[in-house]
Order: sequence, then C-alpha cells, then structure tokens
Amino acid sequence: MSRLSQWTATLGLTGALLSFPLSTTPVLAQTVQQAPAASAEDLAPKVAEIRKRLAGLSRYSVFDWITFGFKGNANSLVLNGFASRPVVKDDAGGAVKNVQGITSVDNQIKVLPLSPNDDRIRVAVYNRLYTQPALRKYNANQGTIGQALGPGNRSPAAFAGGITNNPPLGFHAIHIIVNNGKVTLYGVVLNKSDSDIAYMQANSAPGAFGIENDLMIEGQAPQQKEK
Repeated sequence: MSRLSQWTATLGLTGALLSFPLSTTPVLAQTVQQAPAASAEDLAPKVAEIRKRLAGLSRYSVFDWITFGFKGNANSLVLNGFASRPVVKDDAGGAVKNVQGITSVDNQIKVLPLSPNDDRIRVAVYNRLYTQPALRKYNANQGTIGQALGPGNRSPAAFAGGITNNPPLGFHAIHIIVNNGKVTLYGVVLNKSDSDIAYMQANSAPGAFGIENDLMIEGQAPQQKEK
C-alpha cells in the first residue's frame, strides 16, 4: 500500500498543472475550471483544505465519486459527481461550505436512484474487482470477498438489495458507480494493465447493461473524452 499512499491528483488551471498528494482515504478526483483571477499559488491552500474535508467524509464509500472545481474568481465552488445516498451529497456540501475564501457552493452532485437491481450489480462488480488477485492491492481489506467486504466477513448475499446503505469499509482506489444498470469505474490505478483488468472483471459481472472505464493512470493526465 506504500505507493497508494503517495498517489497524486492532477488539477488543471489555465494551462498549468498542480499535484496534491492523496492519503489512503477514499480517492477523490478534483478538477479545477478556469479561474482567470486566481493563480495556481492562490488556489493551492484552498484546494488542499477542500480535498481534506471531502476525504474525511465518513459516509463516502466505494459507491460514490465526488469531484470539485471553481468558477468565476475561484470564490465559487462547484461540487460534481455521484452519491449513492442523499446523505452523502448533503455531507459533501456541508463539509466545504465554510472553507475560507469560498463564498458560495453549487452542489451539483447527482444522487443515484434507489434500486435493488443496482445494488445487486454493485455486489457483483465489487466481488469481481476486489477478489481478483491483481486488484486486491487497491482495497485496504485485501483477500477473499468476505475480507473485502470488511469486518465480520459478511457474505455478498447478505448485501444484495442493501449494500448501498451498508457499504464495504476502508480505502478503495477503484470506485463503482451504478446508475440504472450502467456501470462506470472511477479512480486511479498504477498502470494500464490494471485498468484493463478492472474493466474486464467488471464486464464479466452479471446484470450490468454496460461498462464504462474512466479509471486514470497514476502520473498521467486524465484523457479528454470526445463529445
């Protein structure tokens, strides 16, 4: 896990690139929109504080993915991403509203639908990813599916229809977003091989209507999607 503790998230700002270290808390992606009135140096303390607060959310899990950015003069914060439960969206908005230098928070995090079928897909994809030997290093509870699910060695069957409200605990580098049967993988992995393995494992899970791989490779800038 030593390399995981040294991962960085790349932030683009008016053509410049900044890197900020991520600890072994849930991986957060941060994207910074253009803010002409703010320099990279001016933004650095603000970004670090926001990242710290979001990474400290106790209910943020492997089934959530939060990003943030700035607009205008960088005093206005925009939250984006996906929350598996409404409380995660509320927690994120509340955590950053009093950050020094932020005058407004536009919380655009999308709350995913409450769906027993989506929960079954979450269980299936989680099982395929985090019990795959090459990918176990991306989960703090490495090993069998019982270990991956966390304390108590709870069985995957026990989670069908309820894993959203009782998600696996601990650090997960690969996040699983399920939206009406469609699965997207987010996070950071060490190399393209692991990214490809994650995609193949997710694609082998039953029930999903489609798999999209948005995993980033450590040390590489995120690829821009074609519109």
